Amino acid sequence: MNSYFLVGTEAERRLLPGGTLRGPTPYVIAIMTFAMMIVAAAGLALANAAGVVAGAVEHRYVLQLPDGGAGKLDAALRSSRLMPGVTSVEAVPEGEMRQTLEKWLGPGGLGEDLPVPALIHLELAPNADATRIGALLSRGMPGARFIAEQATVQPLLGSLRALRWLAVALVLLMAAATSAAVVLAARGALDTHRSTIETMHGIGATDEQVALLFQRKIALDAMVGALVGGALAAAALLLIGGGGLAMASDLAGGPPLRGGDFILLALLPVAAVVLATLVARFAVLGALHKIV
Repeated sequence: MNSYFLVGTEAERRLLPGGTLRGPTPYVIAIMTFAMMIVAAAGLALANAAGVVAGAVEHRYVLQLPDGGAGKLDAALRSSRLMPGVTSVEAVPEGEMRQTLEKWLGPGGLGEDLPVPALIHLELAPNADATRIGALLSRGMPGARFIAEQATVQPLLGSLRALRWLAVALVLLMAAATSAAVVLAARGALDTHRSTIETMHGIGATDEQVALLFQRKIALDAMVGALVGGALAAAALLLIGGGGLAMASDLAGGPPLRGGDFILLALLPVAAVVLATLVARFAVLGALHKIV
């Protein structure tokens, strides 16, 4: 958008008097831009969290030995460390296992004579054959189970991905609502200035020239609204994330929002202005073609 498109000539400005903030368009665009940026930021944070969780457990497995290992824990550790493709082996202490189970069963629900399963955490190399390793370990230790940690967190990953797509759907719905509001504003402006349009047509103005006047006004309103809504959304995100950003980074293994995410969020106000301008143009031209 060049300066002529945004400002126009003095004569063109007199045809449609009144500056920005005179109608509902800038306020609607500001509200929708604010909401879209907040929802999009939440969706991006969820997508990043899902990626971090999936990456953290992608090559991690658990070898579960029944009956507390029954004296087989040391042998299982030795076999796991000698297995090709296994890069890390770590046994879970029995005391830690009992503390975890007591959280679910209560202090009196787990007696000292009740055996608990022995667990060994294994991390495999990226090119390791997990199926082969699991088969070899299970064959050497009957009753042992070789479990992928990714399978245990799959419900969580599914929920995070579903929420991410819900955020995408909400952004698209808000964009559609913004388009509908712009169409109504454009038609209202046409009705208000119908006599001016008839005069312009009478002196030979084309529909393209008339549409440009309304398109320019709505573009200016949309720009003001998008800037205000984007600034408020940025301030809200900084306010919300400022206090807990470091803690969230530690818990998630990385920042909730990354550099590319901030670029996408910054482009949303620009997209809102472009969308409003294009929708206004097509709405005005469509309405003008029906005017006899």
